[in-house]
Amino acid sequence: MNRKQFIESHGATCRNWTWSWSFINEKEKIIIFGAWDLYTEGNLSVILSDDWEKNRNGKKPAGYEQSKEHIRLIKEEDYQLKTFPIKHSQVHEDEDGPSKIESFEAKLSDKVLKRIGNRWYASDSHLSNQLPEEISNPELYAEGTSKTITVNTYERNPKARAECIRTFGCKCSICNFDFEKTYGSAGENYIHVHHIIPLSEIKKEYEVNPKKDLVPLCANCHAIIHRTNPALSVEELREIIEGNKI
Repeated sequence: MNRKQFIESHGATCRNWTWSWSFINEKEKIIIFGAWDLYTEGNLSVILSDDWEKNRNGKKPAGYEQSKEHIRLIKEEDYQLKTFPIKHSQVHEDEDGPSKIESFEAKLSDKVLKRIGNRWYASDSHLSNQLPEEISNPELYAEGTSKTITVNTYERNPKARAECIRTFGCKCSICNFDFEKTYGSAGENYIHVHHIIPLSEIKKEYEVNPKKDLVPLCANCHAIIHRTNPALSVEELREIIEGNKI
């Protein structure tokens, strides 16, 4: 069964089978999105992002407006959201056009729609509580070599961390939380250090610049940034916090 046959077996269709990643069953009021493995973390998948409005060449992808309309139907007209897993085919970064599908799983899952930052997510009724993992492994400022320690993780360098803290201090760069002010000596010199480009996305050894690539964050902001895939940017989370103060 190919993707078209699978979607049609659930009574859904689209404007174009080449470039569509969302589909509609008007009779049963169902919207189906493909959940790409590249944009899935646990039970949370990016199905539409404001960043997708234009591609690398400045052109609007053909499926963007259709998917935007399908999001509106879920929000405003009580359409049920469902997703199915899609595995992205490895292609050259300079290639343009519709994303290539290596394979998909012919299984629909009921989801709820969530807006976080500038992205729309398909999620279960709750978000994952898994926190970003950190391990220490001293090597100059080179970071990112994949290691296996019960789970696949990435090396983090204490020298780079120390240099980041010397530069920016131990106050959270997003919410300004200061552990020492709140917890006294128990919180002295304590802060998380966040990689602006997650090591899991780099997947190779690289020489980290502590002043450009790292930023100090409190445990709360660091955890929330990594609840999504791709991770929220520092600026996006700052905007979310400011928006919630209104």
